[in-house]
Amino acid sequence: MINGLLLHSVSYSGSWGQPLLTLEAFIDHAADLGFDGVMLMAKRPHLSVLDYNTDGRRRLREKIEKRGLRKVCLAGYTNLTADLAHSDIPQHELQVAHILELARAAHDLGCALVRIFTGYEDNTVSFQRQWDLVIAALREGADRAAEFEVTLGVQNHHDIAVDVASLGDLIVEIARPNCRAMFDAWAPALQGEDIAEAARQIAPLSVHTTVANYKKRPRYRYNPALVSYEKQPSRAQAVAMDQGFIDYAAFFRALEEAGFDGTVAYEMCSPLLGGATLGNLDRHAAAFLEFMYAKCGVAHRLTSALE
Repeated sequence: MINGLLLHSVSYSGSWGQPLLTLEAFIDHAADLGFDGVMLMAKRPHLSVLDYNTDGRRRLREKIEKRGLRKVCLAGYTNLTADLAHSDIPQHELQVAHILELARAAHDLGCALVRIFTGYEDNTVSFQRQWDLVIAALREGADRAAEFEVTLGVQNHHDIAVDVASLGDLIVEIARPNCRAMFDAWAPALQGEDIAEAARQIAPLSVHTTVANYKKRPRYRYNPALVSYEKQPSRAQAVAMDQGFIDYAAFFRALEEAGFDGTVAYEMCSPLLGGATLGNLDRHAAAFLEFMYAKCGVAHRLTSALE
């Protein structure tokens, strides 16, 4: 069952040239748009653990609760295979320490979920070694997060365990009740997988999913020697939820049929069709809510301020 619709603050972070809202302004904006909750980017310019101390997080929690946002997820940014060329640098300790601070921040915010990534693959090191490093870091991270009653959610974003079968293997091997999957449809869809079948496989292990939709745009490079064009990998153009090639209605239906019980966040983290204006961002956010209400059976809770 889908039990909350969240807006990811990365959407209004200025990260790819779109308007930048402060974290406090974003919380108001998400509530005004009609979302149930927020997914907070846990780095600058939003919720950096360096910038928000205990008192700052308490005030932020009060604001979130005052605006009636009942679901919160922290979006952490980790790379558990970072800098393998320099073994003298304690990357494992640095990454796990950051996960611990994210869990502490989540606890202060009354939040039970922290999203994390696995690792980018380093072709100079064996895959198995990298897999083992990720497993070790996530086990220790989950054990330390348990002190704060926080669940770590592994998003299929980085190279390690990006496919559905490997992500399932990863979660099972970690064997911690508070380390679950945050499986997204857009990665397997862009890789050509059957997202409904993927959803059925991973649903029992998943606690959250983050969504965005795309159209594939072909790319060509001119070869003057041949007086012709060479086909290049297509690019993904972010579009509104009901305009892309990813069949989210089928994805959510399969998730729920297979026992999914969690939250859904909408993110705008790449250039949108229509430009990077605040109005365009808001139209896409509102279109997401309407799509979830009309096509995915999610009941209305709030009325959008755009209506």
